[in-house]
Amino acid sequence: MIGEARRFAADFLGGARTEQGAEVPSRVIGTAQLVVSELVTNACKYAPGPCLLDLVFDGDVVEITVWDTDSTLPVPRAAEPGRIGQHGLEIVIALCEGYDVRREPVGKRIKVLLAAGPDGRA
Repeated sequence: MIGEARRFAADFLGGARTEQGAEVPSRVIGTAQLVVSELVTNACKYAPGPCLLDLVFDGDVVEITVWDTDSTLPVPRAAEPGRIGQHGLEIVIALCEGYDVRREPVGKRIKVLLAAGPDGRA
């Protein structure tokens, strides 16, 4: 499932264009794949049911949303260089311009924003 989510992100963003024909920079596609990997991995690891991935590209920002069936909200942890594992959310937050997590009637929804402008900004 995680590999499928990465491929979906790469395929979607690789074909996305703005109205002016601008493409998603390859570094943004790579970053989006990493973020998708981390979020979907957590959903598969901790949620008892399915998860959904949604991507939106508006020219300046890539919006990545992952919904899963676990209502427990993830809590970002302070960086601990000696800790083995559980760095995924740290990585996601470090790479993104925005991070939002909300409980839903069933489960939770995590939404992150990646700057997609050619200069690395939104």
